[in-house]
Amino acid sequence: MGFRHLSCAERAVVFAEARRGSSQREIARCLGRSASTVCRELQRGRGSEGGYCPQRSAEEHAQRRLRCRPRRKLVKGGALWRFVWHHLVKFRWSPEQIAATLRAMHPDDPQARVSHETIYAMIYAQPRGGLKAAMVEALRQAKLRRGVGRGIGRKPGGGSAIVPESLKIIHRPEEVEARLVPGHWEGDLLKGASNRSSVGTLVERKTRFVTLAKMEGNGAEAALEGFTLQMRRLPAYLRRSLTYDQGMEMACHPELARRLKIDIWFCDPHAPWQRGSNENTNGLLRQFLPKGADLRQFTQRDLDHIAKLLNDRPRKTLGWRTPAQALAEEIKNSSLGVAVGT
Repeated sequence: MGFRHLSCAERAVVFAEARRGSSQREIARCLGRSASTVCRELQRGRGSEGGYCPQRSAEEHAQRRLRCRPRRKLVKGGALWRFVWHHLVKFRWSPEQIAATLRAMHPDDPQARVSHETIYAMIYAQPRGGLKAAMVEALRQAKLRRGVGRGIGRKPGGGSAIVPESLKIIHRPEEVEARLVPGHWEGDLLKGASNRSSVGTLVERKTRFVTLAKMEGNGAEAALEGFTLQMRRLPAYLRRSLTYDQGMEMACHPELARRLKIDIWFCDPHAPWQRGSNENTNGLLRQFLPKGADLRQFTQRDLDHIAKLLNDRPRKTLGWRTPAQALAEEIKNSSLGVAVGT
């Protein structure tokens, strides 16, 4: 059984027995405690006149417990609290991303960083109100279940593109699968309300860099023009391949491949995990492009800003680098050294 501090009743016994002149051993036997415990208690409770004062001992014990209690790091209004709140609510970073960034910023100062568990505890310890609601809302992310067919929810009559056997994902080179070099992308359309609007999403497989394309419709012609315009902003050596599903919006894939001089590979039907990076990104994008919204309201400038927010988030899979940093390193290491977007 572990050590127990003396209770108020036990301190009253110590006080009464000490006034009677009982020895420390006698008091200890009376309490069923060790003599050293009684000795320390008498010393801690020594009053100004030299006698034992149980109230003084109790106050001293309470003060010691307060001093031993760890200080709260995330105090509302403090610099650390503001950093966490800003990145959580404004930038929509996860608690794990925030904690990893703080570790990198302050490797030698434990007081200047917190764990992701502490951030979660802080969020749910907040009283009800707008502040807590904003924090909890920032944690929400719609996730697609693996194995749920992507064909479900497509526009009626959407069907599938006609895909030659040679372009199916089973024939995709190992270089793409292993994420050995940059320039291999995964793509999809993120649909708006009633499938009447959409945004093209592209994710680079190695660096997880995101680019978004405004679509003037949902059909094959719109996808052709939207993806062509956006991917031409990339240097040629970052346009090696595109992996897509078999949606009808890719019916013009031969022309897209010709325009961009890019290989296009098609996933198996109802297999979204074959474009896992893109599916995960689509879930993150729903924080900014919610289901049921009319996506036509977003300009290309709006979409570029949303993509930048995602590209500036540290990612665990990248060793807590951001996709922007990872892509910049790949460009720096390239013999071409061409900047993205030029």
